[in-house]
Amino acid sequence: MSSREEMLARIRKATADITGLPDVPRRYQPPGRGPGSADEALVSRFEERASDYRATVRRCGEAEVAQVIADAVAARGAVRVGVPRGFPAEWSALLPGPVPDDPPLDVAALDALDGVVTTVAVAVAETGTIVLDTGPGQGSRGFTLVPDYHLAVVRTGQIVGAVPDAVAALDPARPLTWISGPSATSDIELSRVEGVHGPRTLDIVIVSD
Repeated sequence: MSSREEMLARIRKATADITGLPDVPRRYQPPGRGPGSADEALVSRFEERASDYRATVRRCGEAEVAQVIADAVAARGAVRVGVPRGFPAEWSALLPGPVPDDPPLDVAALDALDGVVTTVAVAVAETGTIVLDTGPGQGSRGFTLVPDYHLAVVRTGQIVGAVPDAVAALDPARPLTWISGPSATSDIELSRVEGVHGPRTLDIVIVSD
């Protein structure tokens, strides 16, 4: 008998008298506010929480998106801006130097960009978090983690109440990137350093559906 078989035999012997499974307490918050149900209070909470994480948040209507994106990019001094496949062409029409991610840019090309623009899969009001799943308009994980500046466009209908709502709305089989403000870390002396694990600058544009 191998050690593995011996271990399993001991487990079976020790649990032979167990006839039922115990009830598992589920006191965590269940899903409540899914995509498409965002109201003004939810949008305002997301804006406030995202700002707390040092993201710069702007709001606009559908007709203003291209101009707001162009203004935000210009304010950062960005010229070469990566645009992923599936990003609405009308939203990137005013960018000064759009760089298509088609075919996908390699790491060196991504590092040479001034920044990138993307859509998101979902946004969480309670935590000010945006989530990307590499869907249309979002690019690969490296696309948003290598460049130093990231501008994300969030539709109000994509804002959910809390993390359980986001988990319920997302496909767990997809590669998920959860972003709460610019990348930041602290050393043992609590000295904050930004831009270590991703962009040091995050802009969010909230578009009213």
